[in-house]
Amino acid sequence: MNKLVAKLKDPKTIAAFKSYARAVLASAVTMGIALAADLAPQYAILIGGIAAPLAKWADKTEQEYGLGSK
Repeated sequence: MNKLVAKLKDPKTIAAFKSYARAVLASAVTMGIALAADLAPQYAILIGGIAAPLAKWADKTEQEYGLGSK
């Protein structure tokens, strides 16, 4: 149990969770915009395709782990 708690407190795990939460939030905002504006699915996908990379670029957490780390 102590190993699990230590792993959950690891900065890389926290950064991965923040990245996941940001992705979920970006998809929820995209879905909300699409539903509120009564957009066709292809336009909602386009909005999501533009918004997701912008949200990833805005958060510097990506540099702490994964492909962006150096």
